[in-house]
Parts: sequence; structure tokens; C-alpha cells
Amino acid sequence: MYCDRCGLNFLPKQSVCTRCKRVPTRYWFQFMSLVTIFAAVLCNTLLGLFLLPRLAMANHGRILFRGWYWFDQQFALYGWVPLAIGLLVWDYFVWKEARPKVKGWFTRKLLTFSLAAGVAPLLPWWIPAGQPPGQFLSMIGRHPGVPVLLAWGVVLVVTILLCIDPESRDYLLGHGRTLSIVSTSMLLLVLTMTVVGWSLMTY
Repeated sequence: MYCDRCGLNFLPKQSVCTRCKRVPTRYWFQFMSLVTIFAAVLCNTLLGLFLLPRLAMANHGRILFRGWYWFDQQFALYGWVPLAIGLLVWDYFVWKEARPKVKGWFTRKLLTFSLAAGVAPLLPWWIPAGQPPGQFLSMIGRHPGVPVLLAWGVVLVVTILLCIDPESRDYLLGHGRTLSIVSTSMLLLVLTMTVVGWSLMTY
């Protein structure tokens, strides 16, 4: 890649230009997009905890906010599944030629383990290979939220590992322009729904 300020070519592993010591614009796009996604998810989480339960019972817009509340609950339980599958597909088709052997093997094993642990309780009991151990089922019975938290933790750890390294982050996020559009749209959607919901509550 090259520096958009002085035009010097440098390796993607380097976070700054070796000549002008400036961070490339694409890295700023990537960083701000990730921050915007985090802000949108945080705002949506706070709304789901404090505002959406009241809006779901309101007379105005009940169907809309009930659907939003239901989506938040389902995404909290199963949202890690498409993210893990997407990272595995990206690993196989995009990062296949450039990934380090140890790092690629480690991230694939973590994602595969999280998917296997999440799918195993859903398999019928009469499938011997799919029947999970009794200790695992008893743990789920005592702490039903633990597998979901572990699965989200695995996806988060893998994402952090990929985004810390500039080269793998560049493969995953690209130039950052598309991601910035998606992240800004998410934040604007959450803010718009918040304003609409607040106006309905005060109506």
C-alpha cells in the first residue's frame, strides 16, 4: 500500500508511513467505523434495557417496537452464529493465501469450537455423535446464559486478534469506506428510532 500524503509505498504490516510518520486515511476509516459500530451497539443495548420494554407496551407504534425488542433479544442469543460463520467463510476464501499458519489455525479452531458448542444442544438425542456430555447439559441447565456469553466472547476475541494486526485488519475491513457507510447507517437508524420512540412516549 502507499501513503496518500507523500506517496511512499510501505508494507501493510506498518501502521504509519516511514517517511512522513502519518497514519493512512484507510486506517482512520477503519478505526472510526469500528468506533461507530460500537457506539451503535451500545446505544441499542441501553435502549433495549431501559426504553424498549416501555415502548413495546405503549399504544402508539406497538408492533414496530415489539419487533425491534424481539430482534434485539434474538440477536443477543444467536447473533454470534452468522458472525462466526462469516469469519470462517472470510478465512477460507479471502484470507486463505495470506494468513499466518499459527494465527489462522488458532482463530479457526476457536470459531469452530464455538459453533460446535452452540449447535450440540440442538441436535436430537438419538444422534450418538451429536449427543453432548451429561456434564455439559447439566451446566447449561444451571447456567443457561453461559454458552451464549462464551460464544460471544470467542467471536470477540477472534475479531480483536484479527483487528490488532494491520495486515489481517486490512484484509478483513478493506479500505473502510463501505464499513463506514454501514456503521453510520446503523447509528443513524438507532438514533432515529430513539427519537421516534421518545416522541411517542411524550405524545
